[in-house]
Amino acid sequence: MTDLSHFAITRKWPAQHPDRLQLYSLPTPNGVKVSIMLEETGLPYEAHKVAFDQQDQLSPEFLSLNPNNKIPAILDPNGPGGQPLALFESGAILVYLADKTGRFMPQDPAARYTTLQWLMFQMGGIGPMFGQLGFFHKFAGKDYEDKRPRDRYVAESRRLLGVLNHQLKHHAWLAGDEYTVADIATWPWVRSLVGFYGAGDLVGFADFAHVQRALTAFVARPAVVAGLAVP
Repeated sequence: MTDLSHFAITRKWPAQHPDRLQLYSLPTPNGVKVSIMLEETGLPYEAHKVAFDQQDQLSPEFLSLNPNNKIPAILDPNGPGGQPLALFESGAILVYLADKTGRFMPQDPAARYTTLQWLMFQMGGIGPMFGQLGFFHKFAGKDYEDKRPRDRYVAESRRLLGVLNHQLKHHAWLAGDEYTVADIATWPWVRSLVGFYGAGDLVGFADFAHVQRALTAFVARPAVVAGLAVP
């Protein structure tokens, strides 16, 4: 049996199945990227909840795995060369899991880089901008009298939706006709923008028919349904 006891994080979250990939996460847009990917690939995994209300993310055990104190993070007992691998940053984890399984990342070099560019688009644009809009629309920022910060993120979120809509006008999925890690990374954020953040009307989501079509197709996937509920 695989021994993960020398990883400090397992002292706080003991591995009941140390031969399985260990996931430390919450069902946030970034968190569910990885749980959805794991469900899509069928890799055996064990999920552990990192409770923000208890500041688990600031615990020495979690920081030993991710010094940036963000979820998700993984510990794969069967990493490269058969050695355990600890990894954080959702985009990096998605690429790793795609390479590990040979799934959801094109083998053709040009198509691979096309997929990576849309993955980076999510990481650099969709996630940060939608998240800021959520802060100013739903959370503490909503009480600010000055609405210029909120409106700045509304405008940028709407612009980003337009970029997605234009791409999806000509393709079934973001990187082309195949479902890839770019979709697994992006659609949880779009779902949260209109659902959890309640900002659909604010950004005029009804104007983006191709985005709506792809989001509907995404949330209908059985692995997505399962991954959204983890942990």
